[in-house]
Amino acid sequence: MKVTIYTDGSARGNPEGPGGYGALLHYVDRNGQLHTREYSAGYKKTTNNRMELMGVIAGLEALNRPCEVEVISDSKYVTDAFNKGWIDAWQKKGWKGSQGLVKNIDLWKRLLAAMEPHTVRFIWVKGHNGHPENERCDTLATAAADGGELLDDVPG
Repeated sequence: MKVTIYTDGSARGNPEGPGGYGALLHYVDRNGQLHTREYSAGYKKTTNNRMELMGVIAGLEALNRPCEVEVISDSKYVTDAFNKGWIDAWQKKGWKGSQGLVKNIDLWKRLLAAMEPHTVRFIWVKGHNGHPENERCDTLATAAADGGELLDDVPG
């Protein structure tokens, strides 16, 4: 099955403040029917990169069987980590990058585990460019960040 996952995250401009993520899945079932599923959640004491990663993780963890997945994200950080081979280099160097220990190791490992049964391709899109699915994910992420029920951090 082919699945397209659109993602976005929002830290609302404050690493110590609320954040949220949104993920939107599109897939066609065996009968040729198009389906859409949405996921979002809010957190506090977080950063935008954590929320960007959670958007991808939420989409992948929602899949219940191996799929061919296209992840479409406006996060250069997430897409470049895979498309430019950063993730492989980080793992080979014990999760160290050019600026020391890689941030968000817990989420990178969780993302790699979520990717395991799938064939995943990452595609970067420019954010806030009117792309409807990307804008919808931004809306989900912002609403989650602004919501009243926030957790302390991303559960592991």
